[in-house]
Amino acid sequence: MTSALVINETGGPEVLQWQDIELESPKAGEVRIKHTAAGLNYIDTYFRQGIFPLPNMPGILGAEGVGVITELGDGVSDLSVGDRVVYSAGFGSYCLERNILAEKLVKVPDDIDDITAAGCFSKGTTAEFLLLRAYPRDIQPGDYILVHAAAGGVGQILCQWANHLGANVIGTVGSEEKAEVARNHGCRDVINYSTEDFVERVSDITDGKGVCVVFDAVGKSTFEGSLDCLQPRGFLINFGTASGPPPKVDPTDLMHKGSVYVTRASLFHYNATPADLSASAEKLFAVIREGGVKVNVNQTYPLQDAAQAHQDLADRKLIGSTVLIP
Repeated sequence: MTSALVINETGGPEVLQWQDIELESPKAGEVRIKHTAAGLNYIDTYFRQGIFPLPNMPGILGAEGVGVITELGDGVSDLSVGDRVVYSAGFGSYCLERNILAEKLVKVPDDIDDITAAGCFSKGTTAEFLLLRAYPRDIQPGDYILVHAAAGGVGQILCQWANHLGANVIGTVGSEEKAEVARNHGCRDVINYSTEDFVERVSDITDGKGVCVVFDAVGKSTFEGSLDCLQPRGFLINFGTASGPPPKVDPTDLMHKGSVYVTRASLFHYNATPADLSASAEKLFAVIREGGVKVNVNQTYPLQDAAQAHQDLADRKLIGSTVLIP
């Protein structure tokens, strides 16, 4: 017997209920983990609301977790009891203990603590695939890029990493408080879209040339303007819908805007194999060691208070990474 935050129906934060649950022995290829931390991610709210379906209902939310292996299932040979591991597997981390496929796990290096790992793994591997793989060109020193929600968890890591590669990073935020956060995390220029027209400001900053790529986790409210910020043959990479789903795209409009490209990118597809996951994690841990990315866990909540954390996330009160502590 263990305990978890369970949802019996989709809806608002109030559907998260603390319950005792049965936990069987791990099956072949699985391990049992005792959680030490769980990351809070925007995708958790998509599962809670039913935007993304959970495979089973009742279900357990939580895309990201860190813990210690306490039991091995048959056939697991590359992990051991006592190993510290981290994962980003879509759902299931809002619990004290769980079973999970060993192939979903990455060992946490000795120089990375549990809170940091939980605060950066999903967001950091997201930043990695967006910057180094979803964008099909190598970032060149001096390239102008635009990052929406630059003060958010992914945004902070993405902006720092892009700055580390030599890009001129333009970030958008919704308040002056968040503007200061963005400036401290790799943004050369920051636009407060609540008081400024970000399309006009991007044009001014780039002398009318536009940016080579926009990374957009906001969606509906920024999508059309983002297209207008692109250079000819530039890329709009949408990876979130904080303001709602983007409008449908007419391919002819993309031609008129300079033969630009649009994609909706998902971490699930880019890290679908153990090899992709391991390579992504290695790049993330390496850039942290190099000092190119600093991980700031700005909020922690007890796991049982995850409903309040979800509400604060929806109200845009959170800055940077948030970790839930079992």
